[in-house]
Amino acid sequence: MPQGRDNHPVFARMYARVGPAMDRGGMAEHRAQLLSGLTGAVVEIGCGNGLNFAHYPAAVTRVLAVEPDPYLRRLADEAASAAPVTIEVVDAVAERVPAPDASFDAAVACLVLCSVPDQDAVLGELHRVLKPGGTLRFLEHVRGTTPGMVRFQRVADRTVWPLMAGGCHVSRDTEAAIGRAGFTRMEVSHFHFPAGRLPHPAAPHVLGTATRKQIG
Repeated sequence: MPQGRDNHPVFARMYARVGPAMDRGGMAEHRAQLLSGLTGAVVEIGCGNGLNFAHYPAAVTRVLAVEPDPYLRRLADEAASAAPVTIEVVDAVAERVPAPDASFDAAVACLVLCSVPDQDAVLGELHRVLKPGGTLRFLEHVRGTTPGMVRFQRVADRTVWPLMAGGCHVSRDTEAAIGRAGFTRMEVSHFHFPAGRLPHPAAPHVLGTATRKQIG
């Protein structure tokens, strides 16, 4: 989901079509795993057209869903009305979540940290709004683990990929950025999506959790 006020309306409409196809191809299972076991109040940044909403467990008391793109936000509102939990979709950017400090039990970043203008600023904001001991759940495509894939991704980022994919970057070291933001106890699993023999710059993915450090 493209983020920031420099929106990408063409890509937003394309994502609204591609996202459900990705879910049918297996991404829905990863979304369900991402949100499994969540409880209490949750903030989700870059919610897009609300594809995560159906997977929130009943123990979640409310979700504040942030989405700056007006087209995707309208679709997210529709998805929120059919969700199993209470979801409020708001017009905001991930760098400025409209919520007080330490107001959420969990934060969700799903396929969004690739396209925010400043990962460190966004992760710092999530750290701010999470309660001490709160968890960050993340599902992102990330930098590859082999030198060949990393070179491929860096070339893509320097050429046409960000223009084609709404400001997305494929070579970001998202796990390192999460650690820099002050999150600890990181647990991750790596996978490729879509799986296939031909290299795809956005195929390396990570799904994980991290914890906002307790005070004292």
